[in-house]
Formats: sequence, structure tokens, C-alpha cells
Amino acid sequence: MDDEERSLLEGLLSENGSNGPYTGDGSVDINGNPILKHRTGNWKACAFILGTECCERLAYYGISKNLVTYLTTRLHEGNVTAARNVTTWQGTCYLTPLIGAVLADSYWGKYWTIATFSTLYLIGMVTLTLSASVPAFKPPACVGFVCPEASSAQYVMFFFGLYMIALGAGGIKPCVSSFGADQFDDTDPVERTKKGSFFNWFYFCINTGAFVSGTFIVWVQDNCSWGLGFAIPTSFMGLAIGSFFIGSKIYRFQKPGGSPIVRVCQVVVAFVRKWNIQLPHDSSLLYELSGKASAIEGSRKLEHTAELIFLDKAAVVSNLEVKHENFSDPWRLCTVTQVEELKILVRMFPIWATSIVFSAVYAQNSSMFLEQGMVLDKHIGSFNIPPASLSTFDVISVIIWVPVYDRVLVPLARRFTGKERGFSELQRIGIGLFLSTLAMTAAALVETKRLEIAKSEDLIHQKVAVPMSILWQIPQYFLVGAGEVFTAIGQLEFFYDQSPDAMRSLCSAFALLTVSAGSYLSSLILTIVTSITTQGGRSGWIPDNLNEGHLDYFFSLIAGLSFLNLLVFVYCARRYKCKRASLR
Repeated sequence: MDDEERSLLEGLLSENGSNGPYTGDGSVDINGNPILKHRTGNWKACAFILGTECCERLAYYGISKNLVTYLTTRLHEGNVTAARNVTTWQGTCYLTPLIGAVLADSYWGKYWTIATFSTLYLIGMVTLTLSASVPAFKPPACVGFVCPEASSAQYVMFFFGLYMIALGAGGIKPCVSSFGADQFDDTDPVERTKKGSFFNWFYFCINTGAFVSGTFIVWVQDNCSWGLGFAIPTSFMGLAIGSFFIGSKIYRFQKPGGSPIVRVCQVVVAFVRKWNIQLPHDSSLLYELSGKASAIEGSRKLEHTAELIFLDKAAVVSNLEVKHENFSDPWRLCTVTQVEELKILVRMFPIWATSIVFSAVYAQNSSMFLEQGMVLDKHIGSFNIPPASLSTFDVISVIIWVPVYDRVLVPLARRFTGKERGFSELQRIGIGLFLSTLAMTAAALVETKRLEIAKSEDLIHQKVAVPMSILWQIPQYFLVGAGEVFTAIGQLEFFYDQSPDAMRSLCSAFALLTVSAGSYLSSLILTIVTSITTQGGRSGWIPDNLNEGHLDYFFSLIAGLSFLNLLVFVYCARRYKCKRASLR
């Protein structure tokens, strides 16, 4: 299709909106042409995306769920070091989404960003598998009580593969959820409602993959071999890439709109340059392109809002610009839409910040909850339960709660609230924050009871499991899973729905960045707690022999921080009055 035909067709789409046969949100096919609704997108395209996410998450959790066990039993690291390495790696996995998001929104688009980083991901998985399979790359096994340290080359091999996975997983993570949501047309009320369900089932697929990893793959790693236990997730990563490419012809694509970070910087610079300029009383005098097209490729115009009006100075047309008719330098003059993009980011920041503590709670699933499980009785009859398998109850909780939420709670809540999705995104996030506080309280109570049994059985100075069933951990995992259904999915919805068109990958990355910040926060708390509680030669709260420590104090500390964070969130949510600016 030549440029003239494409312009005519795009004009027709603008006039018809959601009533025409074509999508009304500016989406195109893989070749850049406008596309028919009934042939593309919707659930038929999402089937491939959800399959990709399920396989990719199976691969990720096949590594992460039992990673602390590998570090302690194969690399012979101490409890604190292993927990810190796990949370730091997890934090990196959720920090690298910024890279993928910027590339997707600015240059490559979501599709090609996913394709590129998936390749890096697979390389990391293969490297990690080789590090646990090839004798020269494997750390030496313990001989009796003597555990030789791994060589520098073995450490490099293992951590190179691990951080290649972090780069690959992070690069595709913000793109997959937003690319899936892009398959539903915002201008069509029927498809817009389906988009809310997409996020629920997207998270359902994540946890289906996690369920397989937490049961079958963890069992293979603990009872067969780590090489095979890493090879299986690697093969599923290959399946994820295959599933993604199969749906290429029916996907809907949003054009990249240039660097969102550059646009934000342009607003700040233009605002500073016009610091002394008076704002007009009529906001219609602020600069914006005429017609329906936005200055930002792939984005619709945003209406002016009355919040953070000092930023509007970036869109004030000065006398100098009128005199020279120079309206093309965005470092001096920005459009209203561009200014509104920055306003949206600023308004979302308090909600983003109050989500970090929830991610610190979630980080305990693969660190301190796991170490707590190692010193509980893991036997059910003759069967030995791997501690990492208990995190399966977090997954089971999500798998149960997603359909209950989508099919029962949403229709029920809709009757009372009148909202399309039952609860608002902020209400949903708040419920999850409350549940996460209960989860840490449950973990503290379990640990208090475990230490009481250790004391009564005279096991305080013995590095052994106490006669208390590991199944007592189920409530804390179940509550974390319920919290995820509310907070984690609510975050995905919130950051996608509130974001401008050309910033959706970046805003999805912000949601993931809370996981990174939460993991780093957990590492920081561990470091501070260890530093303070080990002064004067004391064993501290989290020694290598947990029977001598006070892990219950650590869990209580996190519970207290979670409760304080919930109060701050409620305050911020009540002040967050303005949803996304109306589209022109």
C-alpha cells in the first residue's frame, strides 16, 4: 500500500472510530498497513502470546524457584549470601525491563524487542545448563563435611548465564503484557472490556508455568540432576520463541513513537527555559498541532488537565516563536499532549512507590521462606518435600483466585460499584497490600512456633530441622498468592490503562520495576539487619543455623513495614483523583 492510500485509509479510520471494519486505535499489521478487526488481534492472537508467556515463565521459575538451594548446596554459599544473591538477581531481572521498554517504545516496537531479547534469554539458559552439566564447569561436590569452593571460571560461567537470563527476561517482560493488551481496540467498548480479562488470564498463564516449575522441575533438580533440571526449562524457552512467531500474521502492532525519555526531558528543558513566562488564562492557547493527528507517532492526542499546571509553561507560545514562526523545536516548545505525558508519569509516581514493599514481601517466596522451609520437617510419610515446592501453594492460590476474581467477584462487585471491571485498579491494589501484610504475620507466627519447638527439643545449637511439618508454611504462601491476584494484576492494569499510547511499554516496565526495587529493598533490609544484630559477636537474627537466630523478628519487621506502607498507599490513592486524560 503506497503512502497516499494509507493516508486515505487512516483518515477513514479516524472518522469511523470503533464503528468501522478497521481498528480505531492506530494499530497496523506487521507490514505497517491498517488492519481489519475480524481477522486480527483479540483472543485468537492472544492465544499465542499467552502460550509464549506460559513457557517463558516456566523457564524463568525453573531457575529462580530453587536457585537459593543451588547456591547453598552446590556453590556452598551461606544463608545470607545466597539470599542476597537471589534477591539481587531477581531485582536485576525486573530492572532490565527499562531497557526493553525504551527500545520497544522508541525504535523497534514490541514485537521485534521480544524477538531480540528472547534470543539472549535462550543463550543464557543454554549457558546455565552447561554450567551444571559439563564436568569442567560444575562446582566440586562436598566430600564428607569438606566442601571445596568453586573456581573463578565456574563462578563466571554460572553467573554469566544467570545475568544473560536477567537481561533477556527483563527485556521482553514489559513488552509481552502490553503487546497482548494491544490486541484489543481501545475504541471498541466490547474489546475494551475484554482487555481487563486479558490481564487476569495473562497472570494465570504466568502461574501455570510457575506451578510446573515448582512441582516437577524442582523435584527433578533435587532428586535427579541439576543439569537435567536446567535443560528442561531451556527447552521450554525454545517453545516460547516458537509460539510467539507462529502468530505473527494476526498480531496488531502499535508504531513506536520515539524515545519517551527524550520527550520527558524536552518538556523539562522547555519548562525551565520559560520559567518566567506567564501562563495564559485560556488553556486552548497552549500549543498543540491542528487536526486530529498527534505530533507523537503512534499516539492519540491528550486533553489538557488542570493539575501540575506549572508544567504547561513548556507549551506556551512565546512572542519570539510567533515572530520567527519557529514551532518545530521541541526543546523550546512542546505540545499539550507531550506535557500531559509527563503529568501522567508524575501522578502515577506515588502509587508506584507504595507498591515496592509488596514486592519485598513477594521476594521472601524464593529466599527467606525457602530457608525457613529447610529447617522444618519435610517428610510426608516416606515422601520428602523439596522446600522450593511449597511455593507451589502461592501458585495454586493464584490459579484458584484468578477465575474466582474474573468470574465471580467482578460481576458481583459490578452490581455495587457500576464499574466495568468491578473494582477500580487502586481498590484492587489496596486489597492485595492488606493480604501481603497478613502473609508476613503468618510467617512470623510459624517461625515463632518453630523456635519454641527447637527450644523444647534442645535443638537450638544443632543445625537440623525441627519436628514441625513444612505444611505449616501453606497459609503464608497462599496469602501471598491472593495478594498477587489483587496487587500485581491491579498494577499491570493501572500502569497500562493510565499510560499514554506511546509510553505503554515504559509504564509496564515501571510496574515491573517495583519488583526490582522490592528485591533490592529486601537485600538492603537483610544487610542492615545482619549488620546490626551481629554486632558484639552475636549470631544475629539470620545465622547459618536458623535455630540460633530470630527469623520471626525479621518477618515481623517486614509485616510492620507492610502495614505502614498500606496506610501511605490509602492516603495516596485517595488523592489520585484524575484518571487518564480524555483522548481527542
